[in-house]
Parts: sequence; C-alpha cells; structure tokens
Amino acid sequence: MTVTCNGQPTQVEDLLPALVNYGHFTSLQVRGHAVQGLGLHLARLSQATHELFGSELDTTQVRRWMVQALQQAGLADASLRVTVFSRRFDFRNPLVAVPVDVLVAVSAPVALVAPKRVRSVGWQRELPQIKHVGTFGLFAERRAAMAEGFDDVLFVTADGDVSEGSTWNLAVHDGERLLWPQAPALRGTAETLLKQHWPGVQLTRPLALAELDSVKAAFACNASGLWALEAIDRHVLPGSQVLAEQGRAVLAGVAWQGLGSDPFCAAKGI
Repeated sequence: MTVTCNGQPTQVEDLLPALVNYGHFTSLQVRGHAVQGLGLHLARLSQATHELFGSELDTTQVRRWMVQALQQAGLADASLRVTVFSRRFDFRNPLVAVPVDVLVAVSAPVALVAPKRVRSVGWQRELPQIKHVGTFGLFAERRAAMAEGFDDVLFVTADGDVSEGSTWNLAVHDGERLLWPQAPALRGTAETLLKQHWPGVQLTRPLALAELDSVKAAFACNASGLWALEAIDRHVLPGSQVLAEQGRAVLAGVAWQGLGSDPFCAAKGI
C-alpha cells in the first residue's frame, strides 16, 4: 500500500491528527484509471467536509491527487481510499471552520463476490449518513458475529427496522419487486447506481426484521462488489445467488468515469 497526503509522500507528522478519530472517507475501485459513480464519491466527500469541518473541498484537486497516487504506485487497477481530515482541527474549539487535508491510500484491487451468512443485531452507527472514520463499533459487531460462525453483521434499528450491514447496503426481493430498506444508514454508491439502473420494479420503504422471514433472496453491495446473502440469522435465502447475478449484470452496464477526464490530466496525457 502507498499513502500520500495532499499529493506528497506521507510523513509521520501528517498522520498524527488522524489519531483524533475525526474525519471521513470514501473507498472505491479503479479499473483502467476509471471509477463507477465517481461523481457520487466526490459528492460524498464534499458534503461530509462541509458538515464536519465547515469548509469546502476542492474535488478537482482531489482527483488530481488520486491520479498522482495511482501513478506513483504504478497501478491502473487498484483500490483507493480517500480520507479527509484536518491538521488544523481543534477538538477544544470544533466550530471553527478549518482547511482540510487529504490522504490517498492505494492498494491492490478487490472484487467481493463470495456469498455470506449474516447475523442481525440491534445497533446503529453515529451520524450514519456520513462515511466517517469512527468504525470501532461496526467492526466490533462484525467480530462478534464471526465469533458465532457468521460472516458478517446486519444492523437493525431500535424500532426493529433493517438499516445496513457493517460496510454494505442490503436489498431483498419479495417475489415481485426489489425492496431497499428505508432507515438511518449510509447510502452507498453501489446502492445509488443500482437504484438508477435496475430494470425491474423496486421500492424503498421501512423493512422490519420480522419481514425477512417471507423473502426468498437478498444481496449486499458496496463499491467493492455485490454478493449474495445465503442466510440472515436462521432464515435461508435460496434465491440470493440468482438475484446477485442479476445485480452484477446491472452494475456491469454502468459506465466508468475516467479519473483523468479534466484539463489537468488531459494535458498530462492520462
């Protein structure tokens, strides 16, 4: 893995503010210097920067740093994590708007496709609409589920409604339509793209955990892939693999946007 901060090799002092655990990020897959839903990722970063730091994010510059990081790593296909934090942030005076810093981490590409069995648990992330770096709770819940023989965890609100997985969104099929749970959760880029391009009937509404006993199929999705859910708790979902294959076919038809499709990168021949 290679990591840069504001386009420069990362120094120890660059990482010290990250220990405050106040910041946000987006993770994405790059293939041939292109990204699916690039605009969604950049919008996520921009909105969260404004909400957490009261400042504006130069997304054009962020794209340049992403391309530069890929070049330095010598990769056209990769996993990228773009983290926004601030070396000027003062937790004693958090209302002051501060300029932000951007870490870009480049690692090998991944594609998540293996089916999983998940366990439901009553839990909700803080500020679930933001992809923030406060991930302790969700990973602790995932670890607890794995200790009981499951592959991952599905979160349920205090009202008994399904919200999201540890790092993914959920869709289920009731035999007639695709259902997206409506509850406080991080709305992922893959979920948004699937909603935009799904060819069949779909609906977004509150989905009680008890209703899952009547569904036949479900899949999980995030920017790293889409995979079938074989079972939720003790409820086996026999149609999940077929549904997941349909979802992957939909995503395969979504265009990839080049990271270098701006004047700076065009001038560099990228």
